[in-house]
Amino acid sequence: MSIRYETKIVIFLVGQFLTAVFCLLQAHAQPPKWAFEHVQMGTLFRIQIASYDSAQAAIAAQAAFYALDSLNLIMSDYRADSELNQLSATAGSGEWIAVSPALWEVLEQAQKVAKHTAGAFDVSIGALTQLWRRAVRQQQLPDKKRLQAARKVTHYRYIRLHSKEQKVKLTRKGMKLDLGGIAKGYANAKMQQILRQYGLHQTLIEGGGDLLADQAPQGTSGWRILLGSDTIHLKNAALATSGDDFRFVEIYGKRYSHIINPRTGIGVTHRTKVSVICPDAVLADALSSAFSVMGRRKSQRYACRWQRKQHFTMLWHDTDHSIAK
Repeated sequence: MSIRYETKIVIFLVGQFLTAVFCLLQAHAQPPKWAFEHVQMGTLFRIQIASYDSAQAAIAAQAAFYALDSLNLIMSDYRADSELNQLSATAGSGEWIAVSPALWEVLEQAQKVAKHTAGAFDVSIGALTQLWRRAVRQQQLPDKKRLQAARKVTHYRYIRLHSKEQKVKLTRKGMKLDLGGIAKGYANAKMQQILRQYGLHQTLIEGGGDLLADQAPQGTSGWRILLGSDTIHLKNAALATSGDDFRFVEIYGKRYSHIINPRTGIGVTHRTKVSVICPDAVLADALSSAFSVMGRRKSQRYACRWQRKQHFTMLWHDTDHSIAK
């Protein structure tokens, strides 16, 4: 009886030991990464999820992309039926227009950045944007009279916000809004919220030049990102990059970026590429656009002043960033 009893004890202890080893290995093992893609807002969005449950990851990614589609219906300046364009249609009417919570949040943040950057970031540039889209198609500079008219209706101060009622008034007739420099960051943040609701926190969202990383994949120090010639490990932060590498037009031998200087109405001509790393995806997106307009020297002076209030890192470089494979 004692031999059988001792045998049972040994078997029990071995079982406990093997279970502990398995749990230890499981704790340090990296879960597989699942990738999901969706085209929206004129670019490719990609979600990476580190999880042992592929079905849950797929369902969560689908829900996130559904939210992305809904945001496009609100913020697109291409769709005539978008909430943004419907708001622009009221410009100069003197009316205060109630807007959705999503559009309000974006405009409120946009106005804060516009004020702090002295208008280098400005979502009232829609009329200028339309002129430069035509310039790209026709390979010629915008007509001077039309450019002057568009500049007259472009200024962030022409956008009025009624905070208590969350209403917006556009004071100049003919002005149009363009959220291209901030909407992707906002969309990334909203998609991350949805993934978290599904219990998924080891995620990386990419939309155009904007990245948003949640927690680091298990067993790593962060999501590996190739930033120029360097590799960084991104976690709990957003990284937004603006530049003219892929979207530009050359007219009479001069290169014009798709990024428009709101003050001049002209596409940026200085070669530039800047990345901003920041906990806030919306702020990172807007600041990268603003810094592209301001140029390296002015941006550095600005950063020295504002970094005391907002935590962000500004990086200037000459090559693209991409996700390390």
